Amino acid sequence: MATQQPLCIALVAGEASGDTLGAGLIRELRQRFPDARFIGIGGPKMLAEGMQTRVPMERLSVMGLVEVLGRLRELLRIRRELVDYLKAERPDVFIGIDAPDFTLGVERRLREAGIATVHYVSPSVWAWREKRVLGIRESTDLMLTLFPFEEEVYQRHGVRVRCVGHTLADRIALEPDRLAARETLDLAAGARVVALMPGSRNGELRKLGRLFLDTASWCLERDPSLQFILPCANPQRREQMEAIIAESGMVLPLTLLDGQAHEALAACDAVLIASGTATLEAMLFKRPMVVAYRMAGLTFKILKRLVKVGHVALPNLLAGREVAPEFLQDAATPEALGGALLARLQPSPERDDAQATFLELHQLLRRDADNAAAEAILELLRDKGRL
Repeated sequence: MATQQPLCIALVAGEASGDTLGAGLIRELRQRFPDARFIGIGGPKMLAEGMQTRVPMERLSVMGLVEVLGRLRELLRIRRELVDYLKAERPDVFIGIDAPDFTLGVERRLREAGIATVHYVSPSVWAWREKRVLGIRESTDLMLTLFPFEEEVYQRHGVRVRCVGHTLADRIALEPDRLAARETLDLAAGARVVALMPGSRNGELRKLGRLFLDTASWCLERDPSLQFILPCANPQRREQMEAIIAESGMVLPLTLLDGQAHEALAACDAVLIASGTATLEAMLFKRPMVVAYRMAGLTFKILKRLVKVGHVALPNLLAGREVAPEFLQDAATPEALGGALLARLQPSPERDDAQATFLELHQLLRRDADNAAAEAILELLRDKGRL
């Protein structure tokens, strides 16, 4: 029997990429159900769509296996209080967006309490510990994946799954307008511009901020014509980056931007970027990229033993080969990163091949994601008798 009260939809996102997905999903669901309530934990984009958040989203943002230990007590408390709150509110569906270490635990507890659950963005079960799918099967009624190759893993284990593509693939033009982006950022049309994107989290900037500055300095010594832009995810990250620059004592032709990551990617000639969702965005903008990442030594050792794929950068995983050079841990040095970056600034068959591959992947991921995700969730609610 259809519900007589307005829909109540709970969502949790743990970082900026999830906030983007959540905002698009809320927008689509609200078009169908203008009176629906949206509760849980979200970021500024989800709040702008009318969501009520229990705590600031950034409280969930933490990188690495070992790094989370320092925040474990707080994270467990937030999760416990959120579960109690949602059990009392009895939403029609709970949607955990990425952040699997946090959201899957919420999903399991709510599903046990008779609440329909959805997980949006598959954990990398195809890269390590595929048996995690068995736990996911107990936690979620529906898995929404971004990439087509992920569906087969869940189908094999009897998990209801739908590939919806990626909302950014729908929104970003197949041929981004570089000149318009440069006008927006007040960059000369003929300037040689490198974007530095060391991450949106506190821990990422601590590990990569100075490294990216050192790499920029190394490149500048060999090509004094270069200019650098660095988009800051929020005021806190800008303040952190300013402190890192001041501590370094470097004087670089570097402009910090407030947000404007997409404008930076559209405008630049190449990008030095932290491994993560941002590499997918760089791929969608067809920008030559060099990927770097550093994490706690113990985290790296654990993951190195567990991960069974040869790459970590999303463009390389999607292509099944290295189309973007990636440097992890001790291999991520200013010399290695700088050498690869300068090479990507020059015309070459490798760069042309990467650009063509990025375009193919962009077209593959264009699936009207926000609408597809909303329809899959509504189909689940109909099957559960909630609509």
